[in-house]
Amino acid sequence: MNRLMLGNEAVARGLFEAGCKVVSSYPGTPSTEITEYAAKYEEIYAEWAPNEKVALEVALGASIGGARSFCAMKHVGLNVAADPLFVSSYTGVNGGLLIAVADDPGMHSSQNEQDSRHYAIAAKLPMLEPADSCECKEYVKKAYEISEQFDTPVLLRLSTRISHSQSNVELFDREEHALKDYKKDPAKYVMMPANAKGRHVVVEDRLAAMNEWCETSDLNAIEWADKKIGVITSGVCYQYVKEALGDKASVLKLGMINPMPTKLIQEFAAQVDTLYIAEELDPVIETHCNNIGVRAIGKKVFPLLGELSQKIIADVILGEKWEGKAMAEKLPVRPPVLCPGCPHRGLFYALNKTKVTVFGDIGCYTLGALPPLSSIDTTLCMGASISGLHGFNKARGEESAKNSVAVIGDSTFMHSGITGLIDIAYNEGISTIIILDNSITGMTGHQQNPTTGRTLKGDIVEKVSIEKVCEAVGIKRICVVDPLDVKALEEAVKRETQVAEPSVIISRRPCALLKSVKHEKPFTVNTDKCRSCKQCLKVGCPAISMKAGKAAIDWTLCVGCNLCKPLCPFDAIEAHKEEK
Repeated sequence: MNRLMLGNEAVARGLFEAGCKVVSSYPGTPSTEITEYAAKYEEIYAEWAPNEKVALEVALGASIGGARSFCAMKHVGLNVAADPLFVSSYTGVNGGLLIAVADDPGMHSSQNEQDSRHYAIAAKLPMLEPADSCECKEYVKKAYEISEQFDTPVLLRLSTRISHSQSNVELFDREEHALKDYKKDPAKYVMMPANAKGRHVVVEDRLAAMNEWCETSDLNAIEWADKKIGVITSGVCYQYVKEALGDKASVLKLGMINPMPTKLIQEFAAQVDTLYIAEELDPVIETHCNNIGVRAIGKKVFPLLGELSQKIIADVILGEKWEGKAMAEKLPVRPPVLCPGCPHRGLFYALNKTKVTVFGDIGCYTLGALPPLSSIDTTLCMGASISGLHGFNKARGEESAKNSVAVIGDSTFMHSGITGLIDIAYNEGISTIIILDNSITGMTGHQQNPTTGRTLKGDIVEKVSIEKVCEAVGIKRICVVDPLDVKALEEAVKRETQVAEPSVIISRRPCALLKSVKHEKPFTVNTDKCRSCKQCLKVGCPAISMKAGKAAIDWTLCVGCNLCKPLCPFDAIEAHKEEK
């Protein structure tokens, strides 16, 4: 049976067919859907972990326990999981272990363009890179074979285009793999210095063996055509090359990106007149080619930034204008905005009014940095709002703490905010932290987290109490405020920032898009009363606009949150009357 599948769905199907038993991940676009699809298979235990480090440690533990296991994350999530990643290279596996990392060239939903291939090289781990959904599934199955053959975790590099594009996938039945026996082996799994020294030898021997193996692996393949031009490529760039060049160039497609073959590349290079390397982000393939004496044209003509495309390939290699269909490069500008009724809007409107310095974090609420709310001063990485503010105030003193706050979401607080709060309490900080509890992990599409009371599979569990966590780490001043009550928010911020001790404000209201949330009747504008003062526009709600010089509310978008009504000095905002 064949099905059209997203790359992420195909990865999950590969986990099913390969007999994977345990999946632990943290949501991060563009990798999120892999774990969501995996959770639909009853044969697979799947969970959301509090962060990527925990997720990889769970997967590694399951592997040591003899099961085929898996975890997924986006590229910046691999930074969080780097500690267990590097040590897993030394311990090796028992059951196969696969780690998917989804890069985001072009930064569609990320704070940087990190190239995860460097992690594979640094950790001395094999990495595969599929070029379509079919390969996503098949490479998962191949990865488990490699993992168990070479006693190593395997990395699967995806990208936004591969994860979120669709192609045909042939489906097969699940192949069960019995749990491998667990044998106590401290020399393999206890990474104290004496044992680690011995395991480093194993890592180097394994890498040498894989170097030899990859020379003849069918993961790397030459597609001969016109030999005047040769291109070495991988992943989604392979698709761009084939569409742009067709039979005008021969192609060496690398499905295994670490280690890369030497002899195969040298043989290919020797048979083409001009050799190009098409890869996104850093010159990883190009560097390998330089190291083995193969000279090719790469980043000298291709960009270091962003994504490649058929247009770029055709222009650079053929000097021709691409006439076919390609990714749209000049789309109308549509900046992201907080949704109508978003509980974060009231908070950022209040913070804008109080003129405090705001250390932000990773989540929907990062959009509070955009006009007209313009409330966030910094956004660095997960959890950095709390610890960053602590450092900021330690540097600038008590007066700084009276005019600054950190904002962090409930899921991000569970991910990496708690340790920052402990740091503040332990080191006698006096910063004010605002935790935005919208009852879900919003930015990546409504995933559960430890504060929501439900697991990935939908089981009802005990909620982690944010209040009790804050109290347990040593915070004595804790208050809960409805973010739609702007006056109460302003008062809380002014009050808590003035005290010479740490405090936490919990801004609590469910995400407006949750199915369980019941909305009020929408509003409309009485144009006879409207004086075009534009006060209502200051909350940045996408349901409000100006039409014919008057404010207007799109009642099909409005959810009746009542945030705008008190702003109108002329009482022009009224309840919408449904047409009969």
